[in-house]
Amino acid sequence: MDLPRLIPIFPLPNVVLFPGVPLPLHIFEPRYREMVRDARVSDQVIGMTLLRGDWQKDYHGTPPIFLTGCAGRMVSAEALPDGRFNILLHGIREFSIVRETGDKMYRQAEIVWRPSVLGATIGSERRRYLSTLLDRFLMSQPETPARKLLRDPSLSDELLVNFFCYALELAPLEKQGLLEMTSLDARAGALGEVLEFRLEELRLAGRAPLGNDRCH
Repeated sequence: MDLPRLIPIFPLPNVVLFPGVPLPLHIFEPRYREMVRDARVSDQVIGMTLLRGDWQKDYHGTPPIFLTGCAGRMVSAEALPDGRFNILLHGIREFSIVRETGDKMYRQAEIVWRPSVLGATIGSERRRYLSTLLDRFLMSQPETPARKLLRDPSLSDELLVNFFCYALELAPLEKQGLLEMTSLDARAGALGEVLEFRLEELRLAGRAPLGNDRCH
């Protein structure tokens, strides 16, 4: 299916979506209720972007956003009696904003789709390196289903990288930096660097799991 060049933009201060990742959202603001209603009768695509700078000063207007985002396709939408929605997006592809346009209550933008990395791989050596770092990092966190997912041999390289970029407790700006990587291999490498840094922080704080300080 062809992807649209004009999409609704849903900026949030703490959410960075990645391709292949599910994102549940509760929609309550009037402008975004309109966005969901429009998406339900069109192509179901919504572009997620991260707010930047002093966005709080103009949150109800047009606060600044990063120009690289990730679109999701709305795979379900539950309309609530008071007009709110519970929706589920499935990340499909990254995009770059060319310019904002449109006359809706919500923001819209003309965008350029980033090249698809569907089926891309990162190589067996990098996957082992990244899996080792992820395993060590997750050992320092409360038990989560993510640790079981990490050990799933059927997990594709793309989902391994993108899911953990999304799911790990990293700062939104760190996740935005990972999203802006132009290839899956570059994103995997950048995620590895972030994890190395976090593990070193944990080691200095006396909370790192046992193991080598660095993994190669």
